[in-house]
Amino acid sequence: MQLKPFLLDAWLDQYEHNIEFNLGASTGPTWTVNDVLALADEETRHRFLNHSLVYSRPAGAETLREAIAEMQGVPAESVQIVTGASEALLVLMWLAAEPGANVIVPLPGFTTFSALPESLGVETRFYGVRRENGFRIDLDEIKQLANSKTKLILVNTPHNPTGAIIGDDEMEALHDFTAERGIQLVCDEVYHPIYHGKPSRSAARLPQATVIADLSKAFSLPGVRTGWMIEHDAKRRQQYWTARAYFTICNSTIGEILSEIAIRKRDVVLGKTQESATRNLQLLERFMADHRDVLGWIPPQGGMTAFPWLVGGESDRPFCEAAAERGILLAPGDCFDAPSHFRLGFAAAGDDFSKALDRFGTFLKSWSGKMITA
Repeated sequence: MQLKPFLLDAWLDQYEHNIEFNLGASTGPTWTVNDVLALADEETRHRFLNHSLVYSRPAGAETLREAIAEMQGVPAESVQIVTGASEALLVLMWLAAEPGANVIVPLPGFTTFSALPESLGVETRFYGVRRENGFRIDLDEIKQLANSKTKLILVNTPHNPTGAIIGDDEMEALHDFTAERGIQLVCDEVYHPIYHGKPSRSAARLPQATVIADLSKAFSLPGVRTGWMIEHDAKRRQQYWTARAYFTICNSTIGEILSEIAIRKRDVVLGKTQESATRNLQLLERFMADHRDVLGWIPPQGGMTAFPWLVGGESDRPFCEAAAERGILLAPGDCFDAPSHFRLGFAAAGDDFSKALDRFGTFLKSWSGKMITA
């Protein structure tokens, strides 16, 4: 088994810990443990400070599963806790790894979508999330890729890195197609419910869909490493339970209690992310209009990232390296198998986003001048 280099995490680890303006991050405003505990009642704070540091349950703490179930509108038995959406993807791709099997995933997309099945010897088929199509998916393309050996079709909405979304009608049509053919439909919803226009409903409402989500993106609590799977099929749930009992056994009890607090106070936590994303996206829209001679983009419809490109057509990695030297972190598009683009996160910088754009604008002027004289 060979895993290809994780270019995105290698890039971020190289720069993000000491960068002045982090526009490469895909999360929202930062929370501390004290911030989260301040949202809880006295009884919950006491439980957090005095609970025993023992193993949790492989399916997840019951009260956490109940909180997620209430949020998602599903029975608690349909919720499987995992260590971030990353473990959910590991479980799903591991279970899909049968001889001759294939999976269908988006391109560009999060590296794990393709790296895991490829490392397991599973044929990986890609449908395009294309600039010329406004980053919208093409249902006919996805259907044509599927055959009798297709184990799962994965969609990501809001999409990382483009911020594109899949509408309710499209999702239902895809659900009906996969259900009819016995293909598992997996919906990665880590950026739900952060939207910048008409919101989409969670696919958890669909009886044959598998939803994966976590607290890392929309909730902006990546440090708790809490994710979950919504699964209505009891046989699949048992497979997930067995897989994670082998992989990680259970989550941290500390993280589970903090996660439960955040989910029960989701109006506050998600509201903070939405406010930051909405405010900063408005600033970004004006910035992109002012610099349309250098940068092209399609405004995101959800999430906290955009996927601009250099209109001159030059490689994005030297551009991102030069920006990092000026204290501005972006994520090169080759980390997503789309080397003509770069990812720009607009929520993590919070109130410093305006200053970050000022610095970025100064850098763009120097970059343009260098390209003209080159």
